[in-house]
Amino acid sequence: MNVVISQSMLFPWVGMLEQVSLADCFVHYDDVQFSKGSFVNRVQIKTAKGVRWMTVPLKNRSLGQSIDEVEFAPVSSWRDNHIELLKKSFEGARFAEDALEIASNVYSIEYPNIGSLARASLLSLIKYFSLDKSKSFIDVKELGIEGSSSLRVLEIVKRLGGTTYITGLGALKYLDHTLFEKHGISVRYMKYRCCPYSQLHGEFTPYVSGLDLIANYGKEGIRYICSEAVDWRRLVNESH
Repeated sequence: MNVVISQSMLFPWVGMLEQVSLADCFVHYDDVQFSKGSFVNRVQIKTAKGVRWMTVPLKNRSLGQSIDEVEFAPVSSWRDNHIELLKKSFEGARFAEDALEIASNVYSIEYPNIGSLARASLLSLIKYFSLDKSKSFIDVKELGIEGSSSLRVLEIVKRLGGTTYITGLGALKYLDHTLFEKHGISVRYMKYRCCPYSQLHGEFTPYVSGLDLIANYGKEGIRYICSEAVDWRRLVNESH
């Protein structure tokens, strides 16, 4: 069984959807510390004037706050501003209404923290492409597993009965691969293809919100969610 563990991200890029597509069980990992500059509260949007960040403003944070503790700043207009930005970005796209409806539906609900909003936005893209079929989605808090880094991730995968842990390239810096293998769990890393598709506003960029894929291709965009995961040894050898 393939297990993917990830922080929620605001209307994330296609690469996040590719991780979900390879998972049998996806764990929402939102009780970890919020880090400035993460993609939990911001995402890139392509516009006629270049790529812009769409950012949810946050309250002054306390040191060590987890993602599911960070609240929004008391600014009422950011939702409307985001929708206007998306309208301009997707103007002329064949399935712009699909993308705008998804964003509007997510923003029509009040959320207690940035983690719950980011999760709702992620799940909205997952459901649109029917990536939730034959998969389970679990909040890490439901498992009651303490700790941090490799040890905690290992215990989560073991608890779920996972045989393969699939993760993004960032984990290559800290993950104890041999520890996982001692427990009979293989580690595989995403090998993103960044498969080009026709976009508005110039040259293709893979790092914008998945809403962009929806606006341009609708449900047919599923064919561009097509990366694979490779064994960690292969990735290490390639990097050398």
